[in-house]
Amino acid sequence: MAFIKPFRAVRPTRELAEKVAALPYDVMSVAEAREMAAGNPHSFLHISRPEIDLSPELDPHSEPVYLKGRENLRQFVQNGTMTQDDGECYYVYRQRMRNIVQTGLVVCSGVDDYQTGVIRKHELTRADKEEDRVMHIDYLDANDEPVFYTFRHEPAIAAIVAEVAAGPATYDFATDDGVAHTLWIIDDRQRIDRLTDLFHAIPTLYVADGHHRSAAASRVRDMRRAKNPAHDGTEEYNYFLTVIFPDNEMNIMPYNRVVKDLNGHTIAEFMAKVAARFEIDPVNGSFTPAGRHQFGMYLDGKWYELRAREGSFTEEDAVERLDVSILQNNLLNPVLGVRNPRTDQRINFVGGIRGVEELERLVASGEYEVAFSLHPTSMEELMELADANKIMPPKSTWFEPKLRSGLFVHLLS
Repeated sequence: MAFIKPFRAVRPTRELAEKVAALPYDVMSVAEAREMAAGNPHSFLHISRPEIDLSPELDPHSEPVYLKGRENLRQFVQNGTMTQDDGECYYVYRQRMRNIVQTGLVVCSGVDDYQTGVIRKHELTRADKEEDRVMHIDYLDANDEPVFYTFRHEPAIAAIVAEVAAGPATYDFATDDGVAHTLWIIDDRQRIDRLTDLFHAIPTLYVADGHHRSAAASRVRDMRRAKNPAHDGTEEYNYFLTVIFPDNEMNIMPYNRVVKDLNGHTIAEFMAKVAARFEIDPVNGSFTPAGRHQFGMYLDGKWYELRAREGSFTEEDAVERLDVSILQNNLLNPVLGVRNPRTDQRINFVGGIRGVEELERLVASGEYEVAFSLHPTSMEELMELADANKIMPPKSTWFEPKLRSGLFVHLLS
């Protein structure tokens, strides 16, 4: 059963919330982060990407960077940009992007649930990225960015969240990308206890986005437990910051692929090899797959529709029937030689929010030679795989809208 607890969030003042709020640390380059935070001393990027305040020549994974993040968080609190709530609360966080509305509950989840499998994973982590988050969280002494979780929706939980969201909001603003962000505080004990009890009846939570942050929170807890002879399990480092959304409000977009070359093939040779594994039709204009087992391919200034041939995958296998697996197993690996997409430098991944126009731009730039658009993985596919303790191929899901960082921080001490 899922264990959640309220916490005393460190939050920006109402007046500064819009200036503090920032995109997650891992959806931008250092150069982009510097540009986003330019002229805004309140941007949370000074905490989540503290390297922007240091020399560009400095290794972003070196100790001075982690120390700078800790210094900046303390400054935000000392100068009143952010303050800590007096009592433990839950928080309701709503995002609206065009016709997409998702409303989640901001809580602390338990490391024990992550380690015992109550919280289910669907991706592997990269050792270097996980180590970076361990260092960042430990030096900061805080979970500064929430993990994005989901669960099979429960009407009783939805009713309480809707009740809270019908009241006056603490924050309500829109960011430059057109996403509206609204936050409500739940500070009455009766609602807090009821939500805690309702989640105790939820058997499973699922990591949607934030595998590295989840793994890092687990490692930080183990590190601190080993150093604390008086450890009793109630310390704040046993919990980490999460936002939990119901599955029926989640929006998954495709995670598209671009490849730098044709693995030594001419265009004619490449097309012939693809045709042996897929049905191919040229299309006029851009192509976005409308259903499962369809793919778009952009090559030499033209779009093609690809359809997986019968027998090219096993429909009964939950991993093999994923479109990302079909593309990998039938084209990227055998034709383009991309054997390990986690490590191969010839492939890159483009979030669906950027549209197929970004694929066209990347190929036109000459940096990449071919691009593929995919149909998004479904929430049911994600949860089915996680329940079976299976792992998706890397970069299988892209969730939008992205959580904004800086609206709530969980201190570990």
